[in-house]
Formats: sequence, structure tokens, C-alpha cells
Amino acid sequence: MLTVDYDRLGVSPGELVLDLGCGFGRHAFEAARRGAYVVALDAGPEEVAQVRATLGAMVEAGELAADHPASAVQGDALALPFADGTFDRVIASEVLEHIPDDVSAMRELARVLKPGGSMAVTVPRCAPEAVNWVLSDEYHDTPGGHVRIYRRSTLERRLASTGLEPNGHGHAHGLHSPYWWLRCLVGVTNDSHPAVAAYHKVLVWDIVKAPLVTRTADRVLSPLIGKSLVVYLSKPAVAVAGLPDARPSLPRGVPGRRGPTSPKQGAAA
Repeated sequence: MLTVDYDRLGVSPGELVLDLGCGFGRHAFEAARRGAYVVALDAGPEEVAQVRATLGAMVEAGELAADHPASAVQGDALALPFADGTFDRVIASEVLEHIPDDVSAMRELARVLKPGGSMAVTVPRCAPEAVNWVLSDEYHDTPGGHVRIYRRSTLERRLASTGLEPNGHGHAHGLHSPYWWLRCLVGVTNDSHPAVAAYHKVLVWDIVKAPLVTRTADRVLSPLIGKSLVVYLSKPAVAVAGLPDARPSLPRGVPGRRGPTSPKQGAAA
């Protein structure tokens, strides 16, 4: 279940992609399948361990080559362990709403993006998210929970303050907003409620089988009540006459996985 449109982001084979706040790796895995050199970063050790395990399983299943340079690392969004201009593409999906100092995180995202590169940032959409907050304090008032609701104009203005240029937006997951409204009504931890359990089965069916009926419903509902807002941005290219286009130093891989490498340059020390 992807939130970001990879064609719109412009992910191509051989490019270096950062998936910030990767969670359990859904965007990282798709980037790797498309031939990108992906680095999945999350603050949670359990999430990082799971992504590493899944990357290994993808190699064993033949989905990725044994030497595919994909890796997962634990890190802090406010102090990313990468050099300036490292990544061709950056994804930050459902992350910023959790971070009190969101502008500092945005500055880090802009810093590690290569000039001329592109970025996709996703957050909960304002109106559906506001309904969740009205229906349930428990939904957001938890450790590590959502600390703000973004209007698109606010999100784009803050990202633009870091030097990024917004160039489009979209919405995703129209089927998911009613599901979360329902959970907020009956209790966000009440997974056994019959209505919640039934709706969850529909979402799993949609994710696994992608039947026409649910895919059509999602396409119709996403522009109206899609749970996620996606903002696409670019970093202005800075051309310096007389200097070759060189790939920056690349981050070291994680234990047991080869780190990202370029065709002309090995993994950074």
C-alpha cells in the first residue's frame, strides 16, 4: 500500500533514495524493486530490524539481487547521518506530524537531497484528520502520537522555507478515512469490534488482491476524503561551470547488508 506515486517522484534505477521514517519498509521495498539504491531510516530499532529481515527475504526469494545495495539504519530525523546532497530522491511518509520541531526535520530533508533532486512528503490530510481528533482524544494524545494537523498551505510554506520548491500534490487512501473514523468511534484499540474487524478485512482484501471494486472506490474517494496528503517538491539545481557531476559520498551499509554503492565508487568508509 503505497502513498507516494513513484512515477511522479521520478524514481529511476541506480538512483539513491532515502525513505525517512520508513516504518516497516513499504516505500523502501518498492524503491528497491524499481532498481534504486535505497536507504531506509527509522528511529525505532524494531522497525529497522524488520526492514533488514524483509530485504534479506526479498534476496532469498529472488526479488532482489544478492548484491543489491539496499540497507536499513536507525537514526534521528533531526540529525541525519548523511552528507549534504547525498540522495537523488527523498521520501518522508507520515512522519512530520509526529515531530514537535518539524521545521528542523524539514531542513535536514532538504540538506541531504541533491540539488536537482525531488522529494515526496506525506501527512494526514487536514479534514479527515480533524474528524479523528474530534471523535477521539486517544487517537492522537499518546506518546509519539500526532502533535499537529497540517493544512496543505502550511506544509508547503514550511517546506519552501528550507529552499525546496513545491510543484504538485495529491491525495491517497480514500478507503482508509472511514475506517479510522469508525475506530475512533468505537475505541482506537478495539480491534475486535465486529464493524472494525469487517472493515479491516475489506482493506486487507484491497491491499492483497486489488479487486476492481475497491480500487475504483479508492480512486473516487481519495480526492474527496483521502486520508493522506502528498506534496511533491524539488530542490533547485546548482550548476558550477567546469566541474564534473560527481556522486557524493554514500552512507555505509548496515551489518549483514551491503551499503549503497555507485558504479564508479565503493561504499563510504
